[in-house]
Amino acid sequence: MYDIITIGSATRDVFLASKNFQLINSDKFSTGVGECVPFGSKIDVETVVRTTGGGGTNSAATFASLGFNTAVITRVGDDDAAESVINDLKKFNVKTTLVNKIKKGTTGYSVLLTAKNGERSALVHRGVSSEFQIKDVPLKKLKSKWLYITSLAGNTSLALKVVKEARKNKTLIAFNPGGGELSKGLKELLPIMKHLTLFNLNTEEARELTKDNKSSIKELCEKLALPGLTVIITDGPNGAYAHLDGTTWYIRPQGKKAISRTGAGDSFGSGLVSALAKGMGIDEALKVGMLNAESVIQSYGAKIGILNKWPTRAALKRVKVKLI
Repeated sequence: MYDIITIGSATRDVFLASKNFQLINSDKFSTGVGECVPFGSKIDVETVVRTTGGGGTNSAATFASLGFNTAVITRVGDDDAAESVINDLKKFNVKTTLVNKIKKGTTGYSVLLTAKNGERSALVHRGVSSEFQIKDVPLKKLKSKWLYITSLAGNTSLALKVVKEARKNKTLIAFNPGGGELSKGLKELLPIMKHLTLFNLNTEEARELTKDNKSSIKELCEKLALPGLTVIITDGPNGAYAHLDGTTWYIRPQGKKAISRTGAGDSFGSGLVSALAKGMGIDEALKVGMLNAESVIQSYGAKIGILNKWPTRAALKRVKVKLI
């Protein structure tokens, strides 16, 4: 039996960083800000980093690095990018026997244009990660103490089958849904949430799911709360919140400078679940999640800065958590 199985996407990532990437405020962009370069010009790029990513593999790398017997269920093609993904997983000691290699398929690929503030725009080709089917997830092999699910390309019916099967084995389940799942709405996600141990979102996703742009993050946690379900809402450089059965915790970041924020959410969630799997309480688990995320954002790539040993007591003590 594995300690933890993760499910989700796998990608080949290329980070490009340039002082020539300009951020321009404009309502022509959906986020209100555009990352721009002069059209028709050649742009000098100071930094190029090739690595791998995807929620399924990023979270698996954290778990394995912190000593858990970990496997990942993901889809890759039969191309060079797939070999990079698999080799990277092996480097982190993640078991790859459940990786599904799709014949004539293309592995997901991302080019991440990283600005000076660490934020990035991602050019994404999802490849075979754009579709998850029941045959991709060997339900009878879901025997682990924890199951950590990231995006299943919006296949909520598959997600429901997976969590129901996992619960038969008394597996604890964390879910960090992607945009495809969130677009289905709260009504469709509730049957899944009822089987979960932990539900992890960022602030924008929580507001999208609740259709609420005005409430505080604590109030958003309360809106998503179910008995026995820990709700996690991250708020980027502003910190993160946890809510369980009427109690809400808030953790403040230490203010580490970000080189790249790619992978921060995956590293926070997987660090937190690692601590819960080790028997720590929510307050200490928030600290481990934060330390993992703050380590990751100091490098390009979602795996390069992952913690490879448990934080010391002194390191945990420096991170502040309070009840709100």
